[in-house]
Amino acid sequence: MTVDVVVHADAQLLTEAAAARLIVKLIDAQAARGEAALVLTGGRIAAAIYRAIGGNPARDAVDWSKVDIWWGDERFLPSGDPERNETQARAALLDTVALDPARVHPMPASDTAGGSDPELAASRYADALARAAAPGSAQLPHFDVLLLGIGEDGHVASVFPEHPVAYETRPVSAVRGSPKPPPIRITMTLPTINTAEEVWLLASGADKAKAAGMALAGAGAVQVPAAGVRGVERTVWLLDRAAASEVPLKSRTLR
Repeated sequence: MTVDVVVHADAQLLTEAAAARLIVKLIDAQAARGEAALVLTGGRIAAAIYRAIGGNPARDAVDWSKVDIWWGDERFLPSGDPERNETQARAALLDTVALDPARVHPMPASDTAGGSDPELAASRYADALARAAAPGSAQLPHFDVLLLGIGEDGHVASVFPEHPVAYETRPVSAVRGSPKPPPIRITMTLPTINTAEEVWLLASGADKAKAAGMALAGAGAVQVPAAGVRGVERTVWLLDRAAASEVPLKSRTLR
């Protein structure tokens, strides 16, 4: 497994480069397997990347009807709520490409059947993952790329430092008492995240610098969940200079 730290001059260049990189990765996955699977994240930089993909002419080289879309975490809110990661991704990209609706797998919303119970919702998402897994494999499908934003505290998805979910081993977990609103969420756990072929961690801005620096310096995964993330084949940190300001120079590849 390789770890790459790619630093771009600013957030705009990071956004454009990450979008182009993701398009190429999806094309390559489809060339190899006939399909691709992408796990989305939420947040400011992720939304900008999704919009950049939508505006890139090369996006049409992807057969979007053969892309499975999953989410790494979700805010447990009603369908269509603007704070849901699903809502953000649909507005920024998903509603503009020819996806197969059966291959889009949002996490359950709080207003779906049984929606008042986040543990049940997490279990249902774990079941959906298991149904998509290849026969005879583990209870998870193949993920070509899993995207993660990084919080100022080093959290990824909705796995927060020192929170009980940081110790979870089930594929998907409910999160209660999130230190960031809303307090109830659903998230893939670190063991699930770490089954992805490639994991890309995205960060821009000086407020992410300490977390990125600590994670890449080898902090503990419970204290800094981003430090516990790794792709099976490759882990890619995509940062702008501000977010990389506390990353050791020897770790960086400047663009």
